[in-house]
Amino acid sequence: MKRREILIWSICSILSVGAAVGIHLSAATVNATYPTRNIQGVIMWGAGGATDTMSRAITPYVEPLLNQEVILTNRSGGAGAISTKYVHHRKPDGYTLLYGAENPQLHGVLGLSDVDYREFYAVNVLARGISVIVAHPDTPWRSLKELMEDVKNRPGEIKMGSTGPGGLPYVIGAMLGTQGEFDIIPVPFDGDGPAITALLGGHVDFLPSGYTATSEHIRAGRLRALAVVNDQEIELLPGIPPLTQDYPAFKKFLPWGPFYGVFIDKDAPDSVKTKLTEAFHQGASDPAFEKFVTDFGAIQMNVSGEEANVFLEKWQSVTTWLLHDAGATKTSPEAFGIERP
Repeated sequence: MKRREILIWSICSILSVGAAVGIHLSAATVNATYPTRNIQGVIMWGAGGATDTMSRAITPYVEPLLNQEVILTNRSGGAGAISTKYVHHRKPDGYTLLYGAENPQLHGVLGLSDVDYREFYAVNVLARGISVIVAHPDTPWRSLKELMEDVKNRPGEIKMGSTGPGGLPYVIGAMLGTQGEFDIIPVPFDGDGPAITALLGGHVDFLPSGYTATSEHIRAGRLRALAVVNDQEIELLPGIPPLTQDYPAFKKFLPWGPFYGVFIDKDAPDSVKTKLTEAFHQGASDPAFEKFVTDFGAIQMNVSGEEANVFLEKWQSVTTWLLHDAGATKTSPEAFGIERP
């Protein structure tokens, strides 16, 4: 090889190696300094709702740890499908967070979207809502067992407040229906508020609902809590038996309930995932936020990564199959690779 050719080859080699090293260092520097600007936080539901309240409660505890502001915006619609798709189609660089609830786990079987939390990384599943089965105090039931036995004795006579497929009352009603004959009259309402009003007025006999929506009525004696949808008694409802006390078969469905979390696209860099995970875990561990969760009527989870995935997959399995067996899905969970619980 001629001397001139050797010189040119050497220079090219040096430049190539330098460029590769430069690219590597540049990427490492970007990841090491993340975040370098404000982060967008997309809230799945509208202002004032449970997801919005939880999202705005955790964020101030996380911003100082990230040294950046998280700009929160509400992007509701399509039972969460609009916000989920929006974040999923953004650049996966960690600058767009999804503050979401449980709804995307049902989108496939309900025909709403082909995107669920399998397309995301769980930065933190913050908390799980508490669900209770409440009855009007004029009813004779003092326990879930007494209600279930009365339903068997008087099929087609007892009215249950409900919502559309996928709503909390509907799913818990489907869960109760797995224990044999459960011939009740479901009366649909557009949310907890109207359903509770109807229950207080005696227009329906019982209602599966979120604890947050019913807590004041329970404390005031206007509603009677028959059971908590959990596998053990909880501090907020001392003396109220868990669902499994008289029906151990419910254990396979639990823990269950609405949940709140923060997610990013699964293709985000590992260093970004780590930074966000650490920040949200530390923020959620603040005693002031822990008190907020309790006062909010929820059970703190504060889990991420694989631990969160185990919970998310079980929740999806339980709920989609309950809905499918109740005839409320457009597509079988099996088509999405969701195993029966």
